[in-house]
Amino acid sequence: MKAAPGHTPEAIAAVTKLWKAYNPGSPFEYSFLDDAFNKMYITDQQISLLFKVFAFIAIFISCLGLFGLMTYTAQLKTREIGIRKVLGASVTAVTGLLAKEFITLVLLAIIIASPIGWYFMDHWLQDFAYRSPLSWWIFPLAGFAALLIAACTISVQAIRAALANPVKSLRTE
Repeated sequence: MKAAPGHTPEAIAAVTKLWKAYNPGSPFEYSFLDDAFNKMYITDQQISLLFKVFAFIAIFISCLGLFGLMTYTAQLKTREIGIRKVLGASVTAVTGLLAKEFITLVLLAIIIASPIGWYFMDHWLQDFAYRSPLSWWIFPLAGFAALLIAACTISVQAIRAALANPVKSLRTE
């Protein structure tokens, strides 16, 4: 029996009446197909939420570590930054000097992580009957997002070090 949208209770009542008329000894039990599908995928939805939360925590912790490492590097290179600024280096040049090695490390991490991520994602998607293909553009997009996050994290400390007064840094050394 097909029910019009919004008339589900009437349809259930009609089917219950027919069930009792032809099979009075057993109870009428029903369920909706969308509820059955939702129950099948509830664990995947919970795992997805856990992945999102832990990915955010991992990104936040890595940004804190990168910020701390950049602070330490800027502190070690205080004299070099001061000399470069006295000799006429721009803020962009000093920021690029400080950020170059960190960006290189992030690029190396992307190159290593992309094939590993593709392998595990492809293996995980094989368990589903209906799946979408794993597109190639997802990995460059994720890499670009990682570079952008790293650049924003690094640039805060690099610009602060590049804008510092070179006289103070050279006087204390």
